[in-house]
Amino acid sequence: MKLKIFLLLSISMLLPSCNGQTTQQRDKTINNVKEDVVEELGSSIMVVYQDKKNTYWFGSWETGVYRYDRKTLINFTTKHGLPNNRIDEIKEDASGNLYFSSCHPNSTVVKFDGNTFTTLLAIPTNNWRLNSTDMWFRHAYPAEKVYRYDGTTLHELQLPKPKNLSNPFEIYSIYKDQKGNIWFGTNPSGVCRYDGKSFEWITEEDVTEFRNEGANGVRSITEDKNGDFWFNTEYRYSVYNNTTSKSNKFYARYESIGGLDGKKDSNLDEYLSTVRDNNDNLWFVTYRDGVWKYDGTKITHYAVQDNSKDITLFSIYKDNNGDLWLGTHENGAFKFNGTSFVRFKK
Repeated sequence: MKLKIFLLLSISMLLPSCNGQTTQQRDKTINNVKEDVVEELGSSIMVVYQDKKNTYWFGSWETGVYRYDRKTLINFTTKHGLPNNRIDEIKEDASGNLYFSSCHPNSTVVKFDGNTFTTLLAIPTNNWRLNSTDMWFRHAYPAEKVYRYDGTTLHELQLPKPKNLSNPFEIYSIYKDQKGNIWFGTNPSGVCRYDGKSFEWITEEDVTEFRNEGANGVRSITEDKNGDFWFNTEYRYSVYNNTTSKSNKFYARYESIGGLDGKKDSNLDEYLSTVRDNNDNLWFVTYRDGVWKYDGTKITHYAVQDNSKDITLFSIYKDNNGDLWLGTHENGAFKFNGTSFVRFKK
């Protein structure tokens, strides 16, 4: 238990909460962006994304965003139009515009059309909708808010609290499921589903393994090949195939893999990021203990090292070709070569 608490404190120090928000007076546009060509990525690469043109984008918490077209590596920072040099999310709309969101030191969403950075104006509303073309972004911690962008307006929305729970919470993750519903992973109130009409919660007591010791929060949400949900814990949740008749809940909770390392009192019963690969394997990223693959039967561990030392990880991403990438705190980006994860170099 002491080790769990120590790891949580370590994570909280390296994953700081974002405080404060700056409301823009108007959409701010920076034109005629002059690119900075660089030879390598910065060390703090937390987010990896590949766009529709197969160009790679790497988001840093310190040095802005990088674009790599397999030939040239470009770095964009505040001098090119970013409001700050921390990138928390990278997304793309149907027209190929890129969006970079940040929650520190100010909560911002920036649109990039290939030539121009535009910081979007956030409008506080209660206009909850679930349109297939909407884009969703996280807000600054601990605001209990999210952004919905409909292509015209960036709606700043307050997420309703779970019934009978009044504690403040932070939104750590947003996920659109296979049926088009939106899920919000929080800390410490569990996970919430919005189906366009109502909000349903799987509360903290049914998600975290830490209970009163403090929680890592729901940082990752994914669905497996059977349609069951995984909320970065050792359990799985049947939602749309729930056949449980003993409960009036909209989901059923099942024990699944247990601790990643197979130990009874495991310290690896929560993880930071998850992805499902093209062969329906689930991949789990831990903070200090590498990557673990679950094929539905067995678990395989992959150590991730730099100069023979284990490194701290943050996220995992599957690109357009099905290749897997890792975002790290201090060691750039890593790519899986079929056998191991190796540091990316252009």
